[in-house]
Amino acid sequence: MDHLVQLAADPTVWAALATLVVMEVVLGIDNLIFISILTNKLRPEHQAKARRIGIGLALVLRLGLLGTVAFIVQLTSPVFSVLGHAFSWRDLILLAGGLFLLWKATTEIHHSVDPAPEKATGDATLGFAAAIGQILLLDLVFSIDSIITAVGMTEHVPVMMIAVVTAVVVMLVAAEPLSAFIAKNPTVVMLALGFLIMIGMTLIAEGFGAHVPKGYIYTAMAFSAGVEGLNMLARRRRA
Repeated sequence: MDHLVQLAADPTVWAALATLVVMEVVLGIDNLIFISILTNKLRPEHQAKARRIGIGLALVLRLGLLGTVAFIVQLTSPVFSVLGHAFSWRDLILLAGGLFLLWKATTEIHHSVDPAPEKATGDATLGFAAAIGQILLLDLVFSIDSIITAVGMTEHVPVMMIAVVTAVVVMLVAAEPLSAFIAKNPTVVMLALGFLIMIGMTLIAEGFGAHVPKGYIYTAMAFSAGVEGLNMLARRRRA
């Protein structure tokens, strides 16, 4: 308790907490976009439940990983080398997650552009268990990336826990409005899938050791979203 009181009285800890909360919320956008797109393919009565389970799993994974911070930090240690380039377990996880995102986003784009006759009727195109499994896989990838980012910004586990819980609560609040917005705007779905491809490529680049500043990624996403917003406004005016 004395340690927590000391942390609460330290202005640098509050500054680190504010920065980390913003960072965790921004990193959670990727996770939330994927969950929203995936759960919108379920039957309407299962969508909200799947979103809550997916975001709940994200919270459980993040808090669980925080309890093994020493192990998570070791994931950045090289385990083998290929052609002179060392790969860690974190690199392999990011590579797997990036490849999965590329496959998933490309598949969804194909289904959107050229839907199969049996999938064009508005029925569910994904099973509940399959959706939860895919959400869990991406939750794990994003959680490890999130915790490693948190460890690099502060050494205080309570600060990390508060930032993680805050970010997940924001995801929980934003999940329903974001999913409804995506479902009502097909062009936004395509834009979001494009975001997932970009995020997947970023994860692959990070896995190969090429650091991609997150500011570039989210600036591009914000610019694209702004252009799409203007297009939506123009369509409404014409209608």
